[in-house]
Amino acid sequence: MAAARRARDLRLILGLARVGTLCEMREEKLRLGGMALPNGVLVHGPSAWACAIRHPDGSLEVASARKRFRAARITSPLLRGPARIAEALSLLPQVKRKLPAARLPMESPRVVALMVGAAVAVKGVRDSERLRPAAQELLSGLLSIAPAAFALRGSELAAYHGAEHISIGTYEHGPGATKEHERCGGHLIGPLVATSAVGNVLAGLAPQRLRNPARAFAQLGALAASTEIFGWMSRHPGHLVAQALSKPGHELQHRLSTAEPSAEQLEVAEAALAACVELEHGADD
Repeated sequence: MAAARRARDLRLILGLARVGTLCEMREEKLRLGGMALPNGVLVHGPSAWACAIRHPDGSLEVASARKRFRAARITSPLLRGPARIAEALSLLPQVKRKLPAARLPMESPRVVALMVGAAVAVKGVRDSERLRPAAQELLSGLLSIAPAAFALRGSELAAYHGAEHISIGTYEHGPGATKEHERCGGHLIGPLVATSAVGNVLAGLAPQRLRNPARAFAQLGALAASTEIFGWMSRHPGHLVAQALSKPGHELQHRLSTAEPSAEQLEVAEAALAACVELEHGADD
């Protein structure tokens, strides 16, 4: 196992040599994000994105472009969190136009079925008279994220998720990166479930005619608060509170949402990362 990991690290180091050359003259490396697809990996930076996919015949295809919407331009604490999520989601239509063979997670019938099932379960929890409001909101939050977690488990999507984390982790920290990454969106789970539960309980105290708008505002506030907390967690990884809040997300990655990728899947992630970094530095020139 150790020998296989060393060989994997060597392949990644050699594959990322071109990326390292591009970064030599810069003081800091780019802050990258990513998204796993059932047949590839999307990597995005401050102003550009790149996606690489593996075709059924084994060939590799890469596409890249500049971002049309950048959340960095949003400065309001209430809006910049939702804007970051909107930025990531806005890339998907661009990816499909430039790379029609890319398969998105939500295109899977299994994912759609899980989402429908979760929606039915959440409605049942909210309509239950046996549960207290706080318990209803907490359980509803957990049920809402269940489809994404179980759709990833044991699938190619999970392996590409692991490949995304390993390639970005190797770029950022060097050899030894694992399939779990400290900035994975899974780390939003702890803060999001907690803030959503608090927000919806408070919204439930509003008059009946204002309850639905209050809940919508509470969800926006929870999303904004969660992304701000997530940013703080990323800047203070050694803090006990940050470690406690990141524990659910780390366990989700470790046990459900990521898998050890193959050499071929790592090659896909590496190609996406290299193309993204190259375009980012091209944008700087």
